[in-house]
Order: sequence, then C-alpha cells, then structure tokens
Amino acid sequence: MNPRLAAARALAAVLSGKASLGSSLPPQLDKVDPRDRGLTQELAFGTARWQPRLAALAEKLLQKPFKAADKDVEALLLVGLYQLLYTRIPAHAALGETVGCVDKLKKPWAKGLLNAVLRRAQRESEQLLAELEHDPVVRTAHPRWLQKALKAHWPEHWEAICAANNAHPPLILRVNRRHGSRDDYLAELHAADYQAEPCSFSSDGIRLQQGCDVTGLPGFAEGRVSVQDEAAQLAAELLELAPGQRVLDACCAPGGKTCHLLEAEPQLTAVVAVDLEEKRLVRVRENLQRLGLNAELIAADARAVDEWWDGQAFQRILLDAPCSATGVIRRHPDIKLTRQADDIAALAQLQGELLDALWPTLAVGGILLYATCSTLPTENTEVIKGFLARTSGARELDIAGPFGLKQPHGRQLLAQPDGHDGFYYAKLIKIAADRG
Repeated sequence: MNPRLAAARALAAVLSGKASLGSSLPPQLDKVDPRDRGLTQELAFGTARWQPRLAALAEKLLQKPFKAADKDVEALLLVGLYQLLYTRIPAHAALGETVGCVDKLKKPWAKGLLNAVLRRAQRESEQLLAELEHDPVVRTAHPRWLQKALKAHWPEHWEAICAANNAHPPLILRVNRRHGSRDDYLAELHAADYQAEPCSFSSDGIRLQQGCDVTGLPGFAEGRVSVQDEAAQLAAELLELAPGQRVLDACCAPGGKTCHLLEAEPQLTAVVAVDLEEKRLVRVRENLQRLGLNAELIAADARAVDEWWDGQAFQRILLDAPCSATGVIRRHPDIKLTRQADDIAALAQLQGELLDALWPTLAVGGILLYATCSTLPTENTEVIKGFLARTSGARELDIAGPFGLKQPHGRQLLAQPDGHDGFYYAKLIKIAADRG
C-alpha cells in the first residue's frame, strides 16, 4: 500500500472519532512495504501534529467542507498539505503520489478536487497562511479549547508549551541500575559511536541526541536499558522506596514505572500492579520479562478495591492517573484531535474517585504519589486540593528540587524542547486512618 494512503486511512479513523493513531496506525503499517513504514509514520504523526494549521488552510482552499462520509478524502488532503509544507519530499512527488491514492478510495470525483486544491496550495499557501497567522489556533497548531486553556492557566508559558508540543520528542533512556551505573553505560554508548548525555534531573536517565532502533542498543535485549521519559523516571525517587515495603502501582500500563520501582529497590517485599483491562497488561508483562523482574499483575478497576485488594496495607502507592495527556502531545500529536474540552472535568472526577478509593489501602505513615502527564491544573493541583479538603488523615509533602514549577499543591513540569515531557506530581502522606 502507498504510505500516503496508509497514513490517510489511519488519520481518517482519528478524524471520525473512532480511534487514536495508537490503534488505527499499526494495522495500516502491516499493509505497507517495510521500507516505507518510517515514511508512513512520519506522514500520520506529522499531519496530526499540524492538523489545526493544515485544516485552517484547507478551509481557505475549499469551496465547501467535506461531508462526514468523506473523512478519508479529507485526511488524504491533509497528508498532501503536510508534505508540501513540512517535508523535503519534492512537490511533484507529493502531488502525484497523493492524488494517485484517490483511485483506491473509489471516489473518482475527489481526484480532480485534490489535484486542484493541492496545486493551489503549492502556489498560494505562504500567502494564505500569512493571512491566517493572527489566529492563535493557526499560529500554534493547537485546537482552540486547548490553546485557550493553556493561555488561561499559563499566561507566561503557553506559547513555549505549544512550541514544545509541536517539536519532535527526544529519545530518553533509563539505565537499569541492577546491571551497572549510568556512567558506565554512557561510556559504552560513546564507545559504540552513539551521541548521548546524562539527563538533568533523573539519576538513571540518558538522552540520545539522535533517534535510533532501540533494540540495537548495547544490552537492550538483556534488560540493561529501557525507553522512558525523564519526567516519568522521577516517580521512583519521589516515592522514597526502602527494603521491605509493599508497593501498589495503580493504573500501571504500559509498565515503565512498575519496572523502574523494581530496579530502584530490589528488596521490596512486593509490587502489585493494577490496570483496567487484561490486554493493557500484556505490555507490562513483556517489559517485566525482558528486564527479568517480577510483580503481581491484576486486571481490575482500581476503584473497585474490594474486588482485588487482599487487605494488606501498602507502604507506598503510585497513582499515575488517567488524564488528558496534554503533557505528552509531542509523542502523541493525535491528542489534539481526540481530546475535547468536556473531557477534562470528567477526567478530574475520575482522578478524585481513584484517590478516594485507594487511600484506605495505604498504611499510616505511608506515601501516595499522585502523577499525571497533564499540564492542566484542573487535573492536577485542583484535584489534590479537593482531596485534601475532604480527607482529614492526609497531608501534603513538599516536593523540592530543581525541576518543574511549584504549584499551590504539587509540582508541575512543562515539556522542554530537548528535555522532559510535561508531567505533574503531588506527594501525600497518611498521618491517620480516619477520613473526614
């Protein structure tokens, strides 16, 4: 299959609200020649990244919008525009190959339309975009609800946040300290001609200066190193792990933090990792197996404590709560298309319910670390504020450190162009069993 058609079909499912790229793209990649899979991914992710800007340009170029049944044609047009504006693909190839894909859609009327619109874009896109630049949606390539929310919550940072969201993310590694030090692994990378440097805040983190096939890294198959963003790596240290503790990792998939906890403290009594569905635990199980680690995996709604908890209190709980993922847009740019403003209040409700449900499983004197990959205070400091107000036995612990911005509750990390993703942490200690 032509990589442009594969990318467009994956994007059409996203535009129709039926899927994310994480679910719609892999089946399309299976139909593409292996040598074209990288291009297919670049076209799908790049088009999603710049979709708000591309869609505004398309609206200028089209006489009338597409019908709901023609999301495939719309997606193909956006893929064509992305090639013209953001890739080094020669314009004649971008035009010819993209228009040629229409034959597979069985919509002959679309061929002339796409040909005319893309040729006009080739001639006039610079002028048309200049006319649209006054609109922050076009300028930042963020949907209006999100652009407004970021501006309202982060008036001094919102444009930098948007710029970081639109950048390609760095490749960050986590060294498995059970197999040696970060310095030793860095030296090995340098000897193998990898350009790499230590992360600024995680003692286990390494940033590669260029992307690569991670399975070819020294010792990857043997579990010496994993891929994990620096912000996510901070959880293990913030939990203050110690020998003999029982640890709960709630909402654990895909298991990066589960594995890091076990790497960081080999003498934990147990790690219980819970996630909603068995299929989500497949990746967790694979990661544990590659790293030679063991945890008790449970498929359950973490809120339904009576269905999965054995009554033995945890000394540490990591709640990496479901969230809008607005801090990791650069890794999942289709979030711009799949998230809506109404989602945020519902997510905050769920986050509060998870805190309420899990708190009774924490031992007195134990620590619960609340985490999200969101940059929206509605899901972060406001959730913690509400929980503390209704929970008499909970107190907040200060998170000091050189990373992030101190908030009324917790600490917010904003995505850095060459550094960590957007993330939030709040640290709570249980001083009494009662709740009020």
